[in-house]
Amino acid sequence: MPITVRTDLNASALPANAIFFPPQPSFTGKRYTTVLYCLISGEAPEYKLVPLRGFKLISGIHSPEVVDQIQNFEIQDSDVFVITYPKSGTIWLQQILSLIEVKGDVTRTNEQLNSERVPWIELLDSRKQFVSAPSPRICVSHLPYKFMPLGLKQKKGKVIYVARNPKDVLVSYFHFHKYANMLETPKDFDTFFEKFMEGNVFGNCWFEHVKSWCSHKDEMNFLYITYEEMIKDLRSVVERITSFLARNLTSQQLNDVVEHSTFKNMKNNPQANYQQIPVILLNHQICHNLLPLTVVTDSLFPYNESKWWMLILIFCDEEKRK
Repeated sequence: MPITVRTDLNASALPANAIFFPPQPSFTGKRYTTVLYCLISGEAPEYKLVPLRGFKLISGIHSPEVVDQIQNFEIQDSDVFVITYPKSGTIWLQQILSLIEVKGDVTRTNEQLNSERVPWIELLDSRKQFVSAPSPRICVSHLPYKFMPLGLKQKKGKVIYVARNPKDVLVSYFHFHKYANMLETPKDFDTFFEKFMEGNVFGNCWFEHVKSWCSHKDEMNFLYITYEEMIKDLRSVVERITSFLARNLTSQQLNDVVEHSTFKNMKNNPQANYQQIPVILLNHQICHNLLPLTVVTDSLFPYNESKWWMLILIFCDEEKRK
């Protein structure tokens, strides 16, 4: 399937079988800074992991050339980078930061998807989008530290790193591979477990990803939060984020941010639940949106006691080395 990147196009002029990413079905006729569309040829696209300096990207989604340019992006003091390993709360942070910027007024987010408001920095043609975006530029990324803009080391911009415990990441990522068409469908949990532990997945090794950022935290304006903290007390985490970003919100505005960032409300919010992502990327027949698996229960874990303890021991060993 041919994948074409077009810029500054009028959506109404595109072929009827075009698929938008980010999708904008309700805004046809508007001009986009970047439109990525796939012309359906009847064949499924061939996505595969491609290496770049030891890190695995996804062909058709990422470009090694684009990712290599990110280090040279000129950083502004107002720039914000949210960094996560896959399945660690990225969509949640996109919602929270979108709402913080509009002081909790969810109606002001209705005309733009969160994936556009807080875009991925490593996607195809992201450089033009990043350079042209108004301040404050807020973006998300799964990239390790070595690929990020050098200006961060000069205390320019701010970094929010969100970590999640590896057991829940492992389980959520396993299920995500089942309906993410850009990722290989795992044969079974045991096979995926081995690939996850070896870093043979997009994002590479969970342990190395966390360590690559946290070991350089003193070089940057850096805030470390965890998914588990957000589950336990979302308001306190939102308060920490607003303080870190120097955003002044009233108590009621903070309440509004928290209220509209609950899973219950996000599931029903088309700007936040990723249901508009095209089927070429996500199989919506299997998963109606990305939020249900953000909370992992024992019923979702293909329990294997020996593997679970192996994960615990490796995690404890990595913690000792920090």
